[in-house]
Amino acid sequence: MSISNSLSNALSGMNAASRMAEIVSSNVSNSLTDGYGRRSLNLSAAMVGGHGAGVDIGSVERHVDRGILGDRRLAGASLGGYGSLVSTLNRIQDTVGQAGDSGSISARIVAVESALIDAATDPASIIRLSSLGDRLSDVAMSLNASSHDIQTQRAQADGSIAEQVGQLNTALAQVEQLNADILYSRNVGNDASGLLDQRQRVIDIIAEIVPIRELDRDGGQVALMTPNGETLIDGAAKIFGFDRNPVIVPDMTLASGGLSGITLDGKSIATDGIGKLAGGTLGAAFQARDGELVTAQNGLDNIAADLILRFQDPAVDPTLTAGQAGLLTDGGGAFDVANTTGLAGRISLNAAVDPAAGGAITNLRDGINATTPGPSGNASLLHSFSAALSSPLASSTDPVQQSASGRAASFEAELGSRRLAFESEVSFASARWASLQEAEAAGGVDTDYEMQMLLRIEQAYAANARVVQTVESLMQRLMEI
Repeated sequence: MSISNSLSNALSGMNAASRMAEIVSSNVSNSLTDGYGRRSLNLSAAMVGGHGAGVDIGSVERHVDRGILGDRRLAGASLGGYGSLVSTLNRIQDTVGQAGDSGSISARIVAVESALIDAATDPASIIRLSSLGDRLSDVAMSLNASSHDIQTQRAQADGSIAEQVGQLNTALAQVEQLNADILYSRNVGNDASGLLDQRQRVIDIIAEIVPIRELDRDGGQVALMTPNGETLIDGAAKIFGFDRNPVIVPDMTLASGGLSGITLDGKSIATDGIGKLAGGTLGAAFQARDGELVTAQNGLDNIAADLILRFQDPAVDPTLTAGQAGLLTDGGGAFDVANTTGLAGRISLNAAVDPAAGGAITNLRDGINATTPGPSGNASLLHSFSAALSSPLASSTDPVQQSASGRAASFEAELGSRRLAFESEVSFASARWASLQEAEAAGGVDTDYEMQMLLRIEQAYAANARVVQTVESLMQRLMEI
């Protein structure tokens, strides 16, 4: 080997060592950076005329386990979706109360039953009659407040859908741009690893909103598709639409046209509003708005209908005639079973027994339509009210025979059971996501290995530098001859 070849080989080795040191230092400094893929430098022996000519520095390779990454994204989408539903059910239970809690709707109905018994023991007591009126108002106002909060949550879910659709469109546009940048970078021979890191982070954002699978395309580009087959991007990014409703009332539904679903090119993608995009936080927002919260509203309306009908029966209060409002009313009027939707938000105490509205509290004892005070010791109507409230009856929307408090307690227990089911799903998804994230991290940057590589690079650089020093000494010696 000539002196010039030796010098050339050593210089190429020093250049390779310098480039490798740069990559290793980047790996170490970004070991905790989300979306960063470990890099390595591809090296090969350079040959000229069949003889070794040093080191040929090739491309930078980015190492990511695509299988683990894809599974982690799906687990994250499931975790986010179920976590959102647990939050929704928790808030419903905070408003409605749980069976056995003193502030729950069932407990308030039990308080009415107790107040009826107290009033019946001394029907002449205005204090006890007033206490009964207060307990009835508590039940009505509790149902009103719960109904209002549920519709507020539906409006918030609707707003969340609009926000997530906007984030989805923005992220898809960014993936489209990054695809183009990566293709260009590779075509001109540049290192596209930084762009790949950035694209992975953007795709992670999409994966929280909608579960996705990543498909390779030519030139380092990718396509994104949901596991159910909805293409999000394959070349040009799709643009999804959604119309937000700032105020939602109980009778506004997707089926009636009162609420919007996701659209593509102005057309609905599915009858359920979300179709093949379900599974992440976006799907959870739809399930909350059109499923869980609607079911909760229906349960409250059923409780309200049951209460009103028990007191609206002329057999219970002889001063009533068919079609007249009873002790509890639908917004001040009689209840029509064909108009149950939203009833929990309209239920109220009959003004005839509300002194604040010009009524007489003694009508709780004498009858809703009593024109003159009856005997102060007559507790027959109070006993009739008590029996009506505690008797196991079927309601207009529920064939199961239950007492009023039993029906409310069943509704509260059903909410709790639903929440526990979602919490179980969260626990499973959380454990799966954590294990996959750990596996992903294990395949990432190992700082111990990188530091060992740095020592080897230092030794290689020193060896090549020694060759250069030796060549320099030989050249100096030749010059002295």
